[in-house]
Amino acid sequence: MTVALTQALVEIERHVAAYGWDQQARLYALVDTAELARTEPDLAAQLGLSADRDAPIDTLTPIEQEEVPENVAIDEFLASIAWPEAVLGCALVVERLMLPPAAEATMPAVGSDREIHEWVASHPQRQEVRLAVGVLRDGSRESAVRLRDKDDDSEVLSGADLVPGLAEALLATFGEGDEDEDR
Repeated sequence: MTVALTQALVEIERHVAAYGWDQQARLYALVDTAELARTEPDLAAQLGLSADRDAPIDTLTPIEQEEVPENVAIDEFLASIAWPEAVLGCALVVERLMLPPAAEATMPAVGSDREIHEWVASHPQRQEVRLAVGVLRDGSRESAVRLRDKDDDSEVLSGADLVPGLAEALLATFGEGDEDEDR
């Protein structure tokens, strides 16, 4: 299913990229395409899948979830959700400002979150990036990073460990004790 995760993440990243920059975070459930076509024919039809034919084996269909609240930190939001068993994985797309390691070393050690954000936003070496991270219940992960100043599909960086903290937070949404909080 690792190939399916990579394909789904590329599809999600390109879909979001088609809408341009300055978007809020987007969360996706990743479900088995064949199972979706079989068990949810109406939803499958809305997504352009046919329940009458066999869906491709080992493919994942991303289903965008309700809006991610802007006034809640991503880690807090992710800690509040859990997935039903039919969801094999999930993906999150967020835009962030990043600094090279040398610039991060000069970041003020104290200050409010707002002050730190303003410092990063005004730094001459800042990069605007779109991070797309996907995980499966089995621990598989994939990431894609698009730089705003290199906004082309051929310039998207990808790899399993590009955004490890976010991948771990997404994996935690499949943790134990989540049966009472299905999305």
